[in-house]
Amino acid sequence: METINTGSTPEPTEDQFTKTIEEYTASIPSSAYLGIALAAMGVSLLFQATGQGKWGNFIAQWVPTWLIIGVYNKMVKLEGHDRTDRGGYSH
Repeated sequence: METINTGSTPEPTEDQFTKTIEEYTASIPSSAYLGIALAAMGVSLLFQATGQGKWGNFIAQWVPTWLIIGVYNKMVKLEGHDRTDRGGYSH
């Protein structure tokens, strides 16, 4: 049996929660996330140097999280919502 392709495949769109998160994070400068990650590195180093290695390791684990959030923030600023759903959003 043959399938007919009508070319009208529905495009996925973001839900309202995701749009709200993207609008909020886009208002924060990308350098803020990098600054938080660098500060976490410094605080971690401070804890390690003062013999509080467990706290140093705990805070060091925040660094990749903040960097990933920063990358997400940059992507939102460059791409916005889904290309098919740009209503009401401006860069």
